[in-house]
Amino acid sequence: MSFVRPEVRAAMLRWREALVGVLILLVGLYWSLGVTPGLLTWIGYLALFVGAALFFAGVQRGRARMGGGGPGVVQVVERRIGYFGPLNGGLVDLDAITSLSLDPTEHPRHWVIAHEDGPALHIPVNAEGADSLFDAFAGLPGLSPGRVASTLKHEGTAPIVLWRRPDLQKRIARLH
Repeated sequence: MSFVRPEVRAAMLRWREALVGVLILLVGLYWSLGVTPGLLTWIGYLALFVGAALFFAGVQRGRARMGGGGPGVVQVVERRIGYFGPLNGGLVDLDAITSLSLDPTEHPRHWVIAHEDGPALHIPVNAEGADSLFDAFAGLPGLSPGRVASTLKHEGTAPIVLWRRPDLQKRIARLH
């Protein structure tokens, strides 16, 4: 028997890193403002820094989590993204990605990962394990996690290109 409602439990799981960051911040604040100066005060300052960093990262991750229950399963293993869906799927290495975009016109919204080795991979944002894509996309040079999180809230009528491989950016710029 659970003492926590399912909605509250889901919210706590979505924002778990931010909640841990707040707890560490509170402990660090208590220790740094403590009555006895000394080593514990300096550990409190360190805990304040670690808690703030964890809170900031947790807020970004919480914003990017869309929950599961969607079609298919996503796995990220050793810089390789795998999507296994009911109608399609595939594997793509992070180093082979040429562009990343979010298509808000599909239902549910999809990540569209274009790569060198074949057709683009379309992954629903609410696929089981899609939360691991946030960390994988953070490994793309020049793509900020904040941009990924904020784009997920966008409701539009056209795909949004989040990232292109830098050598492709130069080629596109030369064409115009």
